[in-house]
Amino acid sequence: MQQKSKEERVHHVFEKIYDKYDTMNSIISFQRHKSWRKDVMKQMNVTKGASTLDVCCGTGDWSISLAESVGPTGKVIGLDFSKNMLSVAIEKNKDYNYDQLSFVHGNAMELPFEDNSFDFVTIGFGLRNVPDYMTVLKEMYRVVKPGGKVVCLETSQPTMFGFKQLYFFYFRFIMPLFGRIFAKSYEEYAWLNESTRDFPDKLTLKKMFLDAGFSSVKVKSYTGGVAAMHMGIK
Repeated sequence: MQQKSKEERVHHVFEKIYDKYDTMNSIISFQRHKSWRKDVMKQMNVTKGASTLDVCCGTGDWSISLAESVGPTGKVIGLDFSKNMLSVAIEKNKDYNYDQLSFVHGNAMELPFEDNSFDFVTIGFGLRNVPDYMTVLKEMYRVVKPGGKVVCLETSQPTMFGFKQLYFFYFRFIMPLFGRIFAKSYEEYAWLNESTRDFPDKLTLKKMFLDAGFSSVKVKSYTGGVAAMHMGIK
């Protein structure tokens, strides 16, 4: 059997689990992911009227928070390459009816926007799923305005002994089991273990941000290092 590329595998995963994605996120992160994002929004200090791009927006939760922050004079675009995930995001926005929010089907590796277009570019739990981290960081750098911020919230590698071992055990054995029980998708959640295990630790990712051109990078860890924010300024 021909080995599927990372891009094909990821696309398959999200096209399949889209309707269970939000529930599973809450189960997997023990409801923590919402408070992490809330704190990241505080760090970002999003202003009214700002233009924002949410890359790998998935089911649109971060896009919706951003739309609330920028207000009716701002602009938020959520981009994802899974049409099924986007369909959930579009449906969600019907509850809010934010005119400043729109969703685009597109690829993070080749953002369909001009250089220097946005005040903020975000990516939440999406960088680990792309075929090439550096290409996406450079693309986000390209489309953000000078002085603008690119913000990544992502799973990270905990450093505390004992906790680290427990974390990897959880991702390898427990989480795919949750996937089987709650979402009937053992293989898809086994994929998330792989993508988390292979993802760079926070210092490596900070260096990648700097290599992509950012002038300064702020890093903040959450919940013993299981997640981290990287905020790069252009």
